[in-house]
Amino acid sequence: MKKWLVITLIITLMATLFTGCSQPAPTTATPAPTTEEKVYKVAYIARAQADSFAAWMANAVIEEAAKYKNIKLDVFDGQASDDTENSLIENAITNKYDVIIVQPNNGEAQRPYVEKAVAAGIKVITTNARISGIVGSSSVDADPYMQAKVNADLAVSQIPQNANVVVLMGPPGNFHADARRESWKKEFFEKRPDVKIVGEEIANWNKDEAMNYMETWVQANDKIDAIIAMNDNMAAGAIEVIKDNPKFKGILAYGVDGTAEAALLIQQGLMTSTSLQSAYDLATSILDTANKLATGAEKEINMDIDCPLITKDNVEKYIEMHKKAGAIK
Repeated sequence: MKKWLVITLIITLMATLFTGCSQPAPTTATPAPTTEEKVYKVAYIARAQADSFAAWMANAVIEEAAKYKNIKLDVFDGQASDDTENSLIENAITNKYDVIIVQPNNGEAQRPYVEKAVAAGIKVITTNARISGIVGSSSVDADPYMQAKVNADLAVSQIPQNANVVVLMGPPGNFHADARRESWKKEFFEKRPDVKIVGEEIANWNKDEAMNYMETWVQANDKIDAIIAMNDNMAAGAIEVIKDNPKFKGILAYGVDGTAEAALLIQQGLMTSTSLQSAYDLATSILDTANKLATGAEKEINMDIDCPLITKDNVEKYIEMHKKAGAIK
């Protein structure tokens, strides 16, 4: 009896096992393989954060880069020093950034380092001002000759006969500094030989340097009719020196960039005109270019933005632009 019971249990167990084997195995959902978008390392090397336009531009680039999930942006300050900027470019090469964006301090000083980056297979964009003639590099910029010309065209009819003027220049060798000064030469001084330059110095885009030169010129000249500056930062520095001096009431002042500070000075009647070099437009184009180069959609891009003239007649429009961006509260 016991023997048959054991045999029956064995047969039952084997039937159960075979039945279990014949059932389909449970299925596990295997997710489709996901391909994460590659994140590209982008270095932005600013000329100098102490320069109001360079600071505006760096902030605009940071804000624009935040819109790109596939871009990791690192910003570096060139501190208005060729040595510092060149060292930063070399470090970006060593750290194998996918794209290096360079805002040169002195284009010719940065040229061999940009060439070195291109030779290393890195995508390079030069901006404000471009370094031209480097095969394989790209640029996003504006036309500095036209930026100055729109101001010079206005000054031809505004600056009085036999006027005394002072001129503030950017760093020599800088594409924008040189081209803007050449534009003033051809578009204003050659047309107005009666105008006398009583002071002309290189203030390196710097407000404090411009203030120092203006203080010297005010002491040496009882009459200065106009300030001609190659950027807004220097114009603002010169204006700061004479804005409360009744002797220079009504002095004309011209710049380039269309910074928030310049727009407010024009609104207050302390500055005559500037031409817009929109850091917002530059940043939009720079990041679009960086994305296209990094992803291989384009191999080389060179482009310019517009440079509209800003005067008391239309300054409210540009003040509103800066308010929307948070540059004016």
